[in-house]
Amino acid sequence: MSETRHNWTKEEILEIYNKPFMELLYEAATVHRLHHDPNVVQVSTLLSIKTGGCSEDCGYCPQAARYHTDIEGNDLMSVQQVKAQALRAKSTGSSRVCMGAAWRNVKDGEEFDQVLEMVRTINKLDMEVCCTLGMVTENQAKRLAEAGLYAYNHNLDSSEEYYKEVISTRGYQDRLDTIDNVRKTNVTVCSGGIIGMGESIEDRAGMLVALSTLNPQPESTPINALVAVEGTPLEDQKPVSIWDMVRMVATTRIVMPETQVRLSAGRTQMTREGQAMCFFAGANSIFAGDKLLTTPNPDVNEDMEMFAVLGMKPQKPFTKKVQPKTVEAAESQFEALGEKPKWTRPEHIIERNEAAKAKAKTLK
Repeated sequence: MSETRHNWTKEEILEIYNKPFMELLYEAATVHRLHHDPNVVQVSTLLSIKTGGCSEDCGYCPQAARYHTDIEGNDLMSVQQVKAQALRAKSTGSSRVCMGAAWRNVKDGEEFDQVLEMVRTINKLDMEVCCTLGMVTENQAKRLAEAGLYAYNHNLDSSEEYYKEVISTRGYQDRLDTIDNVRKTNVTVCSGGIIGMGESIEDRAGMLVALSTLNPQPESTPINALVAVEGTPLEDQKPVSIWDMVRMVATTRIVMPETQVRLSAGRTQMTREGQAMCFFAGANSIFAGDKLLTTPNPDVNEDMEMFAVLGMKPQKPFTKKVQPKTVEAAESQFEALGEKPKWTRPEHIIERNEAAKAKAKTLK
């Protein structure tokens, strides 16, 4: 069985990425079968529990308050609304609910307490619970773990070098520090990135170096194809080709053999045949549901039809790791510390981000 390595170099990863296509596919499929059932796919449902109004300047994101997009913001959903959505997701084959809030970082208080109650509620439905809430401190991560959180998502987005071309309001190290804080608990890590933002192949390899050299490697790695949204700085980027997507999935599978590689944003632009190639190359997780936070996604019935054609089936919850126990709020060992961590604000100038911000002001 291929060993999990934590010392991959950019040169080695580039060599894999640039292999002849059929050779790359075969190697990735071989590694995949050594570590996973090739006919099982983990299905997650992504739920935007708080949309829009984010203070960050991520160049790909329609939820940034500074850009003019058609996104309708909403306040934090209620626990009952989230429970209803989770039950709906469970009935259509999802084993995990991932809750996303458009926050820069978690702040102690009523809203975070409400999210903790959402985590408790979904875990009691015997579903895996994932959150993506921005940066978290060690104490906040421990409170999420105690509530029954299964996974925490915090994407690296790109290589450290190219990250500076996309985001100026938070540093790359903050992302690594957040992952480190999550690792101090029993919560699994979900971390990946986006291709098609104008980055080079070297940047894609650089992102995989950053992810694969984490020890342990993330249990889940989403590979997103940029969905260019009008009004964002990256609105004019051309869609990434299916060949690039398959190469990225295959390379990720080879350097991160035990990780679940998730086909995330951009699936609406892929044919079934393209998605099948991605599954063959080692993708074994998808997001289901008609939306990924704010961007379109294939209908869940389409996905189940595709699974039937390919002879694939959804993964049952808690297959990879036992279900966490939920501690009720009244019995919690951790309390809000009212922390005000100094997450960085590099605030260097990214010209296309500034141009999109200026354009937004004229449209508001």
